[in-house]
Amino acid sequence: MANISVEKEEVIPVKNSSIVEIDGIGLVLFERSKRARRMNISVKPSTGVRVAVPHGVSFRKAEEFARDKAKWIRKHQNRMKLYEKENRAIPDIPAGIERVKARRKIVERLEYLAEKHGFNYNRTFVRNQKTRWGSCSCKGNISLNMKLVKLPGELMDYVILHELVHTRVMNHSSDFWDELDKLVVGSKGVRSRLRRYGLALF
Repeated sequence: MANISVEKEEVIPVKNSSIVEIDGIGLVLFERSKRARRMNISVKPSTGVRVAVPHGVSFRKAEEFARDKAKWIRKHQNRMKLYEKENRAIPDIPAGIERVKARRKIVERLEYLAEKHGFNYNRTFVRNQKTRWGSCSCKGNISLNMKLVKLPGELMDYVILHELVHTRVMNHSSDFWDELDKLVVGSKGVRSRLRRYGLALF
C-alpha cells in the first residue's frame, strides 16, 4: 500500500463518506476517519483509491487534494494493476486432497533443506495466503504459502531457504544476505524472478 499525507484544516465535516469520479483516476472513496490526523490516500488492489478524511477537513477540500495528487495516484494504480496481474498468475490450491498434497510436499522439502544445511526450526505452518510467500517468527516458527508448489522448484527452495536463514538472522541485514548467498547460487537473479510473482517475504 502507498500513502501520502497533508496537514488538516479546521472545517466542519458534513458527512461520513462520498464516492467521486475523478478524470484520469476513476472512482475515489472519501471516508471520514476518527483515527486520521491528516488526509491520507491509499491505493490497494482490493479496494481501489481511498482518501481517509479527518474531522476538521471538508470533503470538498479532500477532493481538491486528490485531484492535486492525480499523477501520484495514477502511478500507484499502475503498480497495483501489475501486482494483481502477477498474482493472478498463481492460482489458488483447490480444497481437499490437493491441499493435503501441497502441504506434504512443502513440509518434506523444508525438512530436507533444513537437514542438508544444518538448520533448526520450531513449528511449521502451511497456509493458502494471499500476501506473502513465507515468514519466520522470533520463536523459530516458519510459515509457508502452499502456493509454493505452483512455483518452479528453484524458486520454492529459495523461499524455504530464505525463511530458514531467518532462524539464525532475524532481519535483512548484510549478514542475512551473505548467509543466503552461500546457499543459493545466483541468489540475486533468483530473487528477481520471484518478485515477478508479486508476493512478499518477511
